[in-house]
Amino acid sequence: MLLSWLAGLAAGLVFLHFLQKLAFPYFWDDFWYLLKVVRYGIRLEMYVLKGELFTVLDKFLSLAKKQPQKPFIIYEGDIHTYQDVDKRSSRVAHVFLNHSTLKRGDTVALLMSNEPDFVHVWFGLAKLGCVVAFLNSNIRSNSLLHCIRSCEPRALVVGADLLGTVEEILPSLPEGITVWGMNDSVPQGVTSLKEKLGTASDKPMPHSLHGASSLKSPHLYIFTSGTTGLPKAAVISQLQALKGSAGLWAFGCTANDIIYITLPLYHSSGALLGIGGCIELGATCVLKKKFSASQFWNDCRKYNVTVFQYIGELCRYLCKQPKREGEKDHQVRLAVGNGVRSDVWKEFLDRFGNIKMCELYGATEGNICFMNHTGKIGSVGRTNFFYKLLFTFDLVKYDFQKDEPIRNKQGWCLRVKKGEPGLLISRVNEKNPFFGYAGSKKHTEKKLLCDVFKKGDVYFNTGDLMVQDQDNFLYFWDRIGDTFRWKGENVATTEVADVIGMLDFIQETNAYGVTVPDYEGKAGMASIILKPNKSLDLEKVYEQVATFLPAYACPRFLRIQEKMETTETFKLQKFQLVEEGFSPLKISDPLYFMDNLKKSYVPLTKELYNQIILGKVKL
Repeated sequence: MLLSWLAGLAAGLVFLHFLQKLAFPYFWDDFWYLLKVVRYGIRLEMYVLKGELFTVLDKFLSLAKKQPQKPFIIYEGDIHTYQDVDKRSSRVAHVFLNHSTLKRGDTVALLMSNEPDFVHVWFGLAKLGCVVAFLNSNIRSNSLLHCIRSCEPRALVVGADLLGTVEEILPSLPEGITVWGMNDSVPQGVTSLKEKLGTASDKPMPHSLHGASSLKSPHLYIFTSGTTGLPKAAVISQLQALKGSAGLWAFGCTANDIIYITLPLYHSSGALLGIGGCIELGATCVLKKKFSASQFWNDCRKYNVTVFQYIGELCRYLCKQPKREGEKDHQVRLAVGNGVRSDVWKEFLDRFGNIKMCELYGATEGNICFMNHTGKIGSVGRTNFFYKLLFTFDLVKYDFQKDEPIRNKQGWCLRVKKGEPGLLISRVNEKNPFFGYAGSKKHTEKKLLCDVFKKGDVYFNTGDLMVQDQDNFLYFWDRIGDTFRWKGENVATTEVADVIGMLDFIQETNAYGVTVPDYEGKAGMASIILKPNKSLDLEKVYEQVATFLPAYACPRFLRIQEKMETTETFKLQKFQLVEEGFSPLKISDPLYFMDNLKKSYVPLTKELYNQIILGKVKL
């Protein structure tokens, strides 16, 4: 009797297990991931309830006491322990405390390449309670001045290799900004921070100087990458810094991992997810001045790297490297980042071994994040009923012609069906606030949608189009600024670029829309870089796009470039290309036009251009 009852129970359990696998295949993946999210949220709430506002800096200081001799940063072979970084950052704090008028709450701009002193200056200023604005080390002249003015700093700290960049704009800097250089010898108007660090005290700073009064207080300004114009300074609160630092932990990284950071520290991925993530774990990071595809795997083997960060096209750059023996001979187990294409994802795994790709989604200034905790190729994350209780978001219909969400007769936004692309918007509330941008309020207000589904509700407009499939996986579709309308249809630039990129003589493709007189919408155009020692086959390009793309999505124009401009996160710059259009009068690069009669692309001469402008040639 008992045996038969136990046998029945076992059979029932097995049946339930198979039923769960069939009906809810991702139940346990979702359960353990959400449990982590809830646990972290409870931990933050407990700190607040106890009146102990524990920031990323506080976590670092506790680790400097707990594990002072553990390597924190390895840079060009040199080891900087948690204690080393603590002491040098204290020296930075003492220099500014004794030789400047900086006070708690002041903003200081930091222009520095990837190096340990980036972290020393960041933490040193944080110990004084200052807000640090990370400046993109690639920008120059007017763009640099724009960024400095927008965050209104009291001081500017410049890395040794970037002082020349600042010298160009010194006369144009706003009044009241003191400039500090990490050089021994500095020009007039610049103070040597390096010189003063040599004699500064490394005693700990009083907690009263940097203790957070609220987790919503500003900690950093991080500039958006500026794919469609000048960068904006996103306000990063102490709360956002904490959430960002939990990313590596949420994907399963531990204190024993060695994390390889090749991404720029002035970007949120490198600073918050990378450096902040190492601090959350108490782990070690290997910091690289600049990403190098040829040195990448050698570095991984040399330093026993177990986790690396990627963004944009980094994985594709690695796949483009010549094949070598022993490419799977490494200890890397996780790769954490965003923006890897499905085809590159598969190729990367086939070539470099069983590395778990931890794809995520999140804007620098955003209040929504997705994490692909299941490893589903191509997906940026997954949602379910419980996730939407914690993070309210929706995908809504978008009008590309008017460049705004579509609303019904009552004025409410319309949700898309599963499988349809829609604009990702995220509810702004007490639990998931949007902190906006420094400077002009219009930039902050422009990112908010009001009265979306009911009177008074407010949503953050991510500017990203996403697709949610039947299994609730989310996929990035395109940026709204990168999507254009032609022949009454929406064209996704990523799809166009992917199709052209399949050709064996194409190195890089950047697709976008250009304005043509007397036509509604924008005509497709593709900027192309050829592979070394390869020639352009215009008939093959025509055949490729005509075969694999809808007629409306085929680019009407081609532009052949030797070099393609990218942002610091490897995103292709489109703004300038769109502005320049397809005029051979303005552009010196070779230009071509899609000729459907010849079934090829033909040179876009000045005569042909004039005929297009006059409407004598049909597009």
